[in-house]
Amino acid sequence: MKPTTLILSLLTTVFSVTATAQFRKYSNEFLNIGAGARGLAMGGSQVASVQDGTAGYWNPAGLVGVKNNPQVNLMHAEYFAGIGKYDYAGVAFPTSNNKRTLGVTGLRFAVDDIMNTLFLVEPDGSINYNNIQAFSSADYAFLFSFAQKLRESEKKNIHFGLNAKVIHRSVGKFAKAWGFGLDAGLQIYSNKWKFGIAGRDITSTFNAWSFSFTEREKEVLYLTKNEIPVKSTELTAPRLVLGVARDFKLGKKLNLLAEANIDVTFDGQRNTLLSADPVSADPKLGFELNISHVFFLRGGINNFQRALSDGDTLNQKKVWIYQPGGGAGFRIGGVTIDYAFTNLANQSNPLFTHVFSLRLDMVKPKKEND
Repeated sequence: MKPTTLILSLLTTVFSVTATAQFRKYSNEFLNIGAGARGLAMGGSQVASVQDGTAGYWNPAGLVGVKNNPQVNLMHAEYFAGIGKYDYAGVAFPTSNNKRTLGVTGLRFAVDDIMNTLFLVEPDGSINYNNIQAFSSADYAFLFSFAQKLRESEKKNIHFGLNAKVIHRSVGKFAKAWGFGLDAGLQIYSNKWKFGIAGRDITSTFNAWSFSFTEREKEVLYLTKNEIPVKSTELTAPRLVLGVARDFKLGKKLNLLAEANIDVTFDGQRNTLLSADPVSADPKLGFELNISHVFFLRGGINNFQRALSDGDTLNQKKVWIYQPGGGAGFRIGGVTIDYAFTNLANQSNPLFTHVFSLRLDMVKPKKEND
């Protein structure tokens, strides 16, 4: 069965099986932040052009771009004045013939040192600050990737990739969830054109939540009229990311890559440029200027939304806003350092953050002749 037929078949099966199930909008949303400063600087436009170890996140088919030697990618970012911390690590292992690549990716988004004030007030009404304890709310994802070349020639290359995804989420000792899902991707390179498709959560992803409260905690929750949660299942709907990119030769040492993606969701109407129920679409645009394969300049925009105009709360006038990004990269030998400066909110209420990522091509040292 062809990869495109396989993806469409899986999606059809998912929608027929889960037609009566209720998808939770924005489920596992931490998996949509991104991976690597290159992708963030380009507005998330990566599905067609990505060819390094971060492809395990963006499009597993792109992992075949890792050749000859293993590659390690690392990234750390902090959001909202350091309240939220986001970490990414990935390693890719190409086979000896460079036709297949295996990859492992780890993601963590967490808010640490949250104060638990459940027992701040004693039964007699007095306040005891010694009863305050800190806990963390953390989301983890582990991706196990496989990519393979289906066709390779001077005119056309076709790559296919698959992810097995394990998710773990925890809120202190109170709540934990485990989930599993599958991603699939395809890339087609023809001359200077690049096409990509990535199906995320193609079988839908089920997060099974369990909760653990002591009898004392349950009593306090009951007396304060808080609902005591019970075991539940959170369902993540599939999404498709479609992309097209093209290389432009500007000189002997100058090359421009331009890419456009469209992120299609199926979990209900969203505040996006193309909004409907249940299907919505969010376009992304990005570019990369490559100078001698040593220095890179990047930019991109995504996350188009309608929001109230500043200072116009009376007329409730809405305008289109977007999330911009920009950055640069520098490569020396097997080491690449990428930087992104991206806006986490919109142009009228900027919350920019600095993101750095590191790429290591584990080149084997040459043996000296005796």
